[in-house]
Amino acid sequence: MTVTAAAPPRSPRPAVADRDLRSLLLIRHFERALLRLFERGVLSGTTHTCLGQEYVPVALSALLRDDDFVFSNHRGHGHFLARHPDPHGLLAEIMGREGALCGGVGGSQHIYHQRFLSTGVQGESLPVATGVALKLAGTGALACAYIGDGTWGEGAVYEALNMASLWRVPLLVVVEHNGIAQSTPTSVQMAGTIAARAAAFGVRHHHVASADVEEIRAGLAPLLDAVRTEPSPLVVEFATHRLGPHSKGDDTRSPEEIRRVRESDWYDRYAEADPERFARIDAEQRDLVERVVAEVSARPAAQAASAPSAPSPEARP
Repeated sequence: MTVTAAAPPRSPRPAVADRDLRSLLLIRHFERALLRLFERGVLSGTTHTCLGQEYVPVALSALLRDDDFVFSNHRGHGHFLARHPDPHGLLAEIMGREGALCGGVGGSQHIYHQRFLSTGVQGESLPVATGVALKLAGTGALACAYIGDGTWGEGAVYEALNMASLWRVPLLVVVEHNGIAQSTPTSVQMAGTIAARAAAFGVRHHHVASADVEEIRAGLAPLLDAVRTEPSPLVVEFATHRLGPHSKGDDTRSPEEIRRVRESDWYDRYAEADPERFARIDAEQRDLVERVVAEVSARPAAQAASAPSAPSPEARP
């Protein structure tokens, strides 16, 4: 069953509260700072930014409860910061410095913190989220799992949807469909649609074409209420855009493709809607991230032994 409507009109003046704008811009400047740190050789390994997709977790943040679980993926910094606005802890984890969320052993992709879990393994989180949702059924809480369009090539997704539908669990699957799986356009690697694949398991599907935070929330609020109370699984597919490369610098798209993607960025639209307020909060969050980078960079190395142990699903954050 698809729960969807025609694509909403593109509002020329999207309304956004100060709190949401701060969250959007915190994520934007945090991700940009990470890329600069990699360019300077300060960070090791890799990272995957969510530039262009920041509004997805920010819109969902007000609809999620403290007792919900959130399962993220390799592109999860925005998911974390929208849920837990702790840039110091997250950057310390990525840099392996004192105060790291997981003692510095998780890095960019593998975070555990107060009912938030991320993994760099495609499709791994969805079966786990389904099991947690089974445990949460009847409590009013839900399990929210973020995946990308490329993850629909993993068999674990279909096993999880099958069980979620059969068991009627409160599972929210958030699909950030940015049209490209690493370097492969989705159009050449996915037959059919995500809506049809969800429908094959009797799972409801809702398509979101807007980047306006309040508009998204208004459409999703009653659907998430149903996920909690029935309970039942729901797939929400966001038509979004990835501004940056897959990881640090491996962007194989043509300049024309990148230009088209940047034209759809929420950042410029929100700036045009309220220039003075946007400029003020933008500068505030840019300065905040710069201070975070300076402070965390000066910390000593993290002690891995300080990493917390994972509590049971019944445990409160």
